[in-house]
Amino acid sequence: MSSAARFFPLLAGLLFGALMVFAGPPIGMLAAVAVAAAVYIASQPVRGLLLFCLLAPALPWMTLTLGIRITTSEALLALTWVGVFFQWLAGNLPALPRGPTERAMLRFMAWTVVPLVAGQFFVPGEGIGPVNWARYLLNISPVFLLPLLANKAAERERLLLCLLLGFAGLVAIALGFFLKGRDAREMIPFLTALQYARPDAIADIFGADPTRMASPWVHPNNTGGALLLGAPLGLFYGIVHTGWRRALGFFVFLGGVAGIVFCGSRGALLALGVFVVWLAWKKTPYAGRGLLVSAILAVALVATYAPAHKRFASLFSSNDVSTGVRFDEYAHFPGNALRYPLGMGFRADTPASSPEKGVYGISNLWLNYWFKLGLPGMLFFIGVTLAWWREVRIPGTFERVNAANALRIATVGTVLAALTTGFIDHYFSFTQVLISLFWLIVALGLQQARVAPASRFPEGARP
Repeated sequence: MSSAARFFPLLAGLLFGALMVFAGPPIGMLAAVAVAAAVYIASQPVRGLLLFCLLAPALPWMTLTLGIRITTSEALLALTWVGVFFQWLAGNLPALPRGPTERAMLRFMAWTVVPLVAGQFFVPGEGIGPVNWARYLLNISPVFLLPLLANKAAERERLLLCLLLGFAGLVAIALGFFLKGRDAREMIPFLTALQYARPDAIADIFGADPTRMASPWVHPNNTGGALLLGAPLGLFYGIVHTGWRRALGFFVFLGGVAGIVFCGSRGALLALGVFVVWLAWKKTPYAGRGLLVSAILAVALVATYAPAHKRFASLFSSNDVSTGVRFDEYAHFPGNALRYPLGMGFRADTPASSPEKGVYGISNLWLNYWFKLGLPGMLFFIGVTLAWWREVRIPGTFERVNAANALRIATVGTVLAALTTGFIDHYFSFTQVLISLFWLIVALGLQQARVAPASRFPEGARP
């Protein structure tokens, strides 16, 4: 064992002993649990990433108070990076990957320092900019974590299984509460018991339209975005597996589609439709029939469930408040961009639109990057997505789907569907934990493209 490998248990022991002496037994016992968890993850950091995959989809904003309040999901990511650091010191891990996508991401991350500094001086707000910035970098870090910790097929398979179990938990919680009472407000005590921050804000969101399905992602649009990430992965996981794994995959897919309808996320439903159309265009087996069946089921659900019917009928209404606010946002965006040429930075959150107060955000993924990080920030983000697309794109058709290409098709399609929602909403830009899952799936597709070259694809699905 190297000196670095011996150093961490020694440090953990000293920390635990100091807490027992100076803080007393109660805090000392809590510290013992925290130290044990840290040692468990630090000795094998992939455990932290697997635990994140299990927890983040189902209970994303459950919080811990460790001096500062932090979500358990982000705490797991932070502990995983601590483990990576010590494994680097021990010489057990390679250097950070430096492919085209990772280099583009590093340039993007470097630019965020500029709006961070500008926001501290020129943008009013009560937040702590450096802390919010560090949390944002932590949330996009799965792009680097996954290739470091899951560079073998068996490890990626285990990670995907944990991710789908997490999404299955989300589906079970959301549909369970929905079928029980059809009132979103019934979930408030459950989330309060999990130490969710701002129970007053949660009550306002659920009370605004209690007929829309509630979930641990709180806002119905965030719920739709999370389910949109899980449903395509579940579909292709079910196709190429048998037994209980197939049942898990199809449960996530079918439950995810139903959840998208019941939460009334129009953007997620339209993006899911784009995903199925993409599969049909690429001649994926049964995709055409699947598109037809999905359309029939979606129409039937919307037609028979009155709240969903009302919600989706508003798409074609000239009096829809949500659509009107979006037009106002675009009208006011040039003024916002000129007011903050280097972006709002991280001291203040991107404002939610409140027309009655004269405050306007922007319900667009790319323009929200501009709003938050300035025009260069948006261009750097576009550079990351283009670099990713060059590495993962699969020209040709998907006439045969099997274990060799299913994960690549699923992850590429999922990211494309997520980006499609960006034209009408912004939750995949800066929503904590949700963006962690987005970038994790980006990394999954990237890693799969690198380890599954064209020669390994069956005829008809060859890049």
